[in-house]
Amino acid sequence: MATKRLGPVGWYLTAAASLLVAIMIGAMVGPAGPPAWRVPLAFIDHLPFIDIDSGVSDSEWAIIWQIRMPRVILGGLVGGMLAVAGSSYQGVFRNPLVDPYLLGAASGAGLGATIALTVGRSATESWSFDPVVAVAFIVSVVTVLVTYLVGGAFGGRAQSGATLVLAGVAVVSFTTAIQTFLLQRNVDRVQEVYSWILGRLSTATWADVTLVLPYVAISVLVLMLHRRHLDVMRVGDDEAATLGMNVRRTRLIIIVAATLGTAAVVSVSGLIGFVGLIIPHMIRLAAGVGYRRLIPLSLMIGGAFLILADVPGRVLTSPAETPIGVVTAFLGAPFFIVLLRTRRIGP
Repeated sequence: MATKRLGPVGWYLTAAASLLVAIMIGAMVGPAGPPAWRVPLAFIDHLPFIDIDSGVSDSEWAIIWQIRMPRVILGGLVGGMLAVAGSSYQGVFRNPLVDPYLLGAASGAGLGATIALTVGRSATESWSFDPVVAVAFIVSVVTVLVTYLVGGAFGGRAQSGATLVLAGVAVVSFTTAIQTFLLQRNVDRVQEVYSWILGRLSTATWADVTLVLPYVAISVLVLMLHRRHLDVMRVGDDEAATLGMNVRRTRLIIIVAATLGTAAVVSVSGLIGFVGLIIPHMIRLAAGVGYRRLIPLSLMIGGAFLILADVPGRVLTSPAETPIGVVTAFLGAPFFIVLLRTRRIGP
């Protein structure tokens, strides 16, 4: 494939440029604020030692910086983290069809949000921070921990990726059943819960960005340091063990790192599907399957994808907004169906 000849530096520069363009487009689009073409001028005007007449008033700049930019940056963090986690899960489980939600991070976050918005609403009203974010994060992490413990209990010393996948299916079904029961008992909260579940960036603030940034940074750093291990694990557990790798420990480290970042971002953004599934495959098709390149490219391309996916939701049903999870599903499902039908895909 000719595009693979770009080389690592070429691909990194292309991905970084795509991310910067996506950030600018995200900052330019909105129901209020200055004309779109003035937004780049406003950013240039706010650079050190540069003074130009952008034609953007202080109130319009406040809309750009305080309303649009937190949404854009959070979208980049969420998309990048989901793509990196998805590619890591696909490598550690040697399964091209898994995503960051495989072991229950999404179902746990959804259950946590449901608990906070229904039965726990009165108990959390006095909290000084957003209870939905806190409870969603905690339950998400606990759900993945339970999945890993269940998989370990049945897998024993020979615990495998397949055992964990099956454990994840069981735990996801169980948490979904609890969530459905809670919604049936609190029908007046159904719309509010589903508004969260469908994903949203519209309420993003700089506080949300600073809240998830440390988790994303730590998770991505750990996964970046384990790129070589992911490449080795592609040959199988037994072969990796003969090469001197502690497969079980490495799998645990990768799962913990990917889960920590995933739980953090979904607790703020809601459940946004397909990003962690299709972005790694797109990169493999264009740039190759090596994780040394796949992880950093997933971070940048995943961020750019979600920022751009958020743009249609702002304008399709204006002044209302289309949930970003609906947009990503609309874009991602057809792509993945075509991919399944036309190519052999692998981890």
